[in-house]
Amino acid sequence: MSQAPGAQPSQPSVYHERQRLELCAVHALNNVLQQRLFSQEAADEICKRLAPDSRLNPHRSLLGTGNYDVNVIMAALQGQGLAAVWWDRRRPLSQLALPQVLGLILNLPSPVSLGLLSLPLRRRHWVALRQVDGIYYNLDSKLRAPEILGDEDGVRAFLAAEMAQGLCEVLLVVTKEVEEKGSWLRTD
Repeated sequence: MSQAPGAQPSQPSVYHERQRLELCAVHALNNVLQQRLFSQEAADEICKRLAPDSRLNPHRSLLGTGNYDVNVIMAALQGQGLAAVWWDRRRPLSQLALPQVLGLILNLPSPVSLGLLSLPLRRRHWVALRQVDGIYYNLDSKLRAPEILGDEDGVRAFLAAEMAQGLCEVLLVVTKEVEEKGSWLRTD
């Protein structure tokens, strides 16, 4: 199929959920997997499985509005036949074998605000990064739309900038085979 002269190539369809309540972990999971597989109810069920005898579940907000921890994300990915591997920030990002990685989930500090008033508190926020049709995207649920990061160099630059700020943690979302072989890490 040919395009008209001067026509722009169409952008790929990128799945992107927007922030609701404290459900950034659910949004990050769905965004990195590029489909709605998880809901608040599904995440709450995972919390119950992780702490079945707990009256106050340690894996989510006391208010029941989300704010799920990494254990929920890891269990959700395992339920899909995937794995989450912590990136050791002491390693250079050049050792990250991005073609072996399905996506990335970052845990970042996030300012707290009430309307226009910014509070001197920091919460944690889950953000997904994913490649779609050869282009990496920042799929942060707080963004209005996916943000293009570009190629591997673009995503490495984004990761380097976030990690330089200090409190950024990075999870690699990989297949079980990639996790077992350790092929998410370049050895050359």
